Amino acid sequence: MHFFETTLSQLLREKARSQPEHDFLVYADRDLRFTYGEFDKRVDILARGLLAVGLKPGAHIGIWATNVPDWNTLLFAAARAGMVLVTVNTAYKTHELEYLMQQSDLDCLFLIDGWRDSDYVSMVYELVPELKTCPRGSLVSKRFPCLKNVVYIGQQKHRGMYSMNEILLLGQHTNEIEMLRIEAAARPDDVVNMQYTSGTTGFPKGVMLTHRNILNNGFGIGENQRFTNADIVCLPVPLFHCFGLVLGMMAILTHGAAAAIVEWFDPLLVLATIQKEKCTHVYGVPTMYIAEMAHPMFKMFNLSSLRGGIISGAYCPVEIVKRCIDEMHMAEITIPYGLTEASPVTTMTRWDDPLEAKVATVGRALPGVEVTIRSPETGEECPPDVQGEFCSRGYSSMKGYYKMPEETAQCIDKDGWLHSGDLGVKDAAGYFRVTGRIKDMIIRGGENIYPKEIEDFLYTMPGVKDVQVVGIASKKYGEEVGAFVILHPDAQVTEDDVKDFCRSKISRFKIPKFVFFVDSFPLTGSGKIQKYILREIGAKKVEALGIGT
Repeated sequence: MHFFETTLSQLLREKARSQPEHDFLVYADRDLRFTYGEFDKRVDILARGLLAVGLKPGAHIGIWATNVPDWNTLLFAAARAGMVLVTVNTAYKTHELEYLMQQSDLDCLFLIDGWRDSDYVSMVYELVPELKTCPRGSLVSKRFPCLKNVVYIGQQKHRGMYSMNEILLLGQHTNEIEMLRIEAAARPDDVVNMQYTSGTTGFPKGVMLTHRNILNNGFGIGENQRFTNADIVCLPVPLFHCFGLVLGMMAILTHGAAAAIVEWFDPLLVLATIQKEKCTHVYGVPTMYIAEMAHPMFKMFNLSSLRGGIISGAYCPVEIVKRCIDEMHMAEITIPYGLTEASPVTTMTRWDDPLEAKVATVGRALPGVEVTIRSPETGEECPPDVQGEFCSRGYSSMKGYYKMPEETAQCIDKDGWLHSGDLGVKDAAGYFRVTGRIKDMIIRGGENIYPKEIEDFLYTMPGVKDVQVVGIASKKYGEEVGAFVILHPDAQVTEDDVKDFCRSKISRFKIPKFVFFVDSFPLTGSGKIQKYILREIGAKKVEALGIGT
């Protein structure tokens, strides 16, 4: 594998020199496009602007925004100025934002108006009331001692905040000498991005990722899709998450390709973008593809330019993969596996893998990454087809959790193996399958129960559209099995029907004691199901029903 020993900023400069007129970022809904050359110049100006407001190399710059055009400008400008971009989940509320700002020692926060029912500006004023009285650039916050600047991404002026235009204007009138010195001093193993794990199991941790981590991971991901600079990738997935930033932007940058970005997911806008820009690839979590193919105007769009893409973020039913291939022309569709701590992809199917491998596995190890299945009890490598924990080692392993040395040591052992907490098996041909998650494991009366096994089984029941299985606290057994079920429209299924379907087909102790019918699951901003919230909901429902456990 070709290995990048460079920084984001230096690689962008190289692409801007070699293909200045080639499209890099495109927003089809407003016909906004930046070539590599134009984008590189805008990054220069913003990097100088960051330095002009007193931010120093090593500063932590937060971005709380959907996929707005200057999201990427800030990513590369922070890298050029030797700073760290801290990505903030768009679904965060005040409590979560406060935790992140304090834990990350945030120096500056860039934000938009808000998203969905969240008013970001109001939330920031609530947390940082001093903004209304402190002059811009002279913020002194009691709650956030590191925070010195807040920047609004847009034209509007907000008290105590710079606007993005003002930062760019300062950059235009700032000498580039200091910026160039900082850029030249940057090293591939410097932290460039800090992402907070989605929090599916509680409070997030700040994962420190380096230039080397994300550039090389992105390159390997692009290679598995046989990217060239002729490719145009439709990105409706969030940039604050590794899916958008690494699988998307880093794979695109390393191959000199183009990104057709959708600001927030809208199935109609995705379909229109693919047709208008003649995209060769599109990314998404399973629910995105389902929404696109279910749209009443789906068949009106010409998607014949597509040849591949990525499905990630959640278990994807086999029939959805097949429909993507048959109805969206995505014969080269790929499925990766990974976690933020591994930059994030460790295994992935290739564009030319057989369909059986694409629907039944998460592929083989990414080039340059060692992946092994190890016994959680002994730490020894498991033989083929024996379940153990996914572990990886190599360039992709994070630098660590920010200010959490003990948690870092628990995640990366003394031999350098990064422990995922996920269970899987590897077959004799080197293909991996995910079979469950250690932390999601249900222990009922001493019996270990892996939720994914029950979920996969219940997926085969007529009428069941989706299902998530969690442990419900029990005084008698420690935990009982609880199943949250989403039914297909018009399906008539009862709790007893589900239990009857299980009887004689799976072990008695695996049969759900509780079945809850729901319309949706609680999701993180990156589309992952929050099982810990389902556990809390289940416990409350059981208590309300007065059922002894």
